[in-house]
Amino acid sequence: MNRSQAVVTGVGLVTPAGVGAGPTWRRLCAGAPTASTDPGLAGLPVDFGCRVDDGELAAALGRGLRWRTDRFIHLALVAAREAVRDAGLRPGEWDADRVAVVIGVGSSSHDTDVHVLRCLTSGAYQKISPTTVPRALPNMAAGEVAADLGARGAGFGVSTACASGATAIGIGRQLLAAGMCDIALVGGAESACGPLSSVGFWRLGALSTRCHDPQGASRPFDAERDGFVLGEGAAVLVLERAEHARARGAPGKAVLSGFGATSDAHHPTSPPPEGGGAERAVRAALAEAGLAPGDIDHVNAHATSTPLNDRVEAAVLRRVFRRPPPVTATKSVLGHSLGAAGAVEAAVCVLTLHHQTIHPTANLGTPEPGIDLDVVTKAARACRVDAVLSTSFGFGGQNAVLVLQAP
Repeated sequence: MNRSQAVVTGVGLVTPAGVGAGPTWRRLCAGAPTASTDPGLAGLPVDFGCRVDDGELAAALGRGLRWRTDRFIHLALVAAREAVRDAGLRPGEWDADRVAVVIGVGSSSHDTDVHVLRCLTSGAYQKISPTTVPRALPNMAAGEVAADLGARGAGFGVSTACASGATAIGIGRQLLAAGMCDIALVGGAESACGPLSSVGFWRLGALSTRCHDPQGASRPFDAERDGFVLGEGAAVLVLERAEHARARGAPGKAVLSGFGATSDAHHPTSPPPEGGGAERAVRAALAEAGLAPGDIDHVNAHATSTPLNDRVEAAVLRRVFRRPPPVTATKSVLGHSLGAAGAVEAAVCVLTLHHQTIHPTANLGTPEPGIDLDVVTKAARACRVDAVLSTSFGFGGQNAVLVLQAP
């Protein structure tokens, strides 16, 4: 392990596949989509999505914080606790002033917004909770995680739309490199499967409308894809300076060796046709990791299942890699968890390195002509994986790319 590198020592995941890294990994390797009809979206133009099971989430969270925090915060808390346990850390014994928390959130509290709107339009002002404002702030995911675990170092809430989780992880790496902390709890959380998100993204033309076939709706790179499927979840990684992890005898699960971030400066929702910003982010991440394109063994693609974005991303990967390594699309199984997606996919990359297996992309029946990628389909592929690249691209032209390597 290089002393300048950030080592991943713990992983926490909460996804529509279940609470914990194990259920998520098994569902991904089975290639079994989690999308289903959602009673909370009944009667809307798009009535399905990928939700985390309410009972599982409540059981993992406990009763204490539910009354004053929003669902995206619940997801972040459960993922952070799991990551800290997985890293073998005891919060009561660490140097709290040297523990940072950076959590990315794209849009935070849509369910609370809808509830407040209904109260305002009906005149039921007394039904608006006094916790409404603090529970809706995107930075409260980081704030509540810090309070829950007793982390008194630097704390940041990051919002770069669908790149938020990946951006938060990259910033955590920079904090470690700058000597501002010894441990960084980093990741993303999002709960946006409600009516406001569903109708808003539908009006934008971004959602799949396959209401007759929810499990077949998320189909990245497929010729018949028609949009993404809303998801939710959270992922938190424990990052440590290599010497700190070594001193406490903590085995590294992966090394976060590269981070690249750029802006398209082009359009609120669409990437430039040539994907120049995304390509610069990929090349910046490779350069920081000290790797050539040929050193990458696998790409976990942003791959939302929208027609334009998948096409542009495929072109970027072909330009950078010439002959791209095996590619997979986590959103085909878990849906698009927006601000949490980059963190979820980074956690999946850590699991890929650990298991030396690439999970399959679901629903890819007929690749769009010209995509020309080695997309893993049908079944998980066991192969040697020493270096993985994960891409995340958000509205506003925000691009974040991570490189993770075997320890």
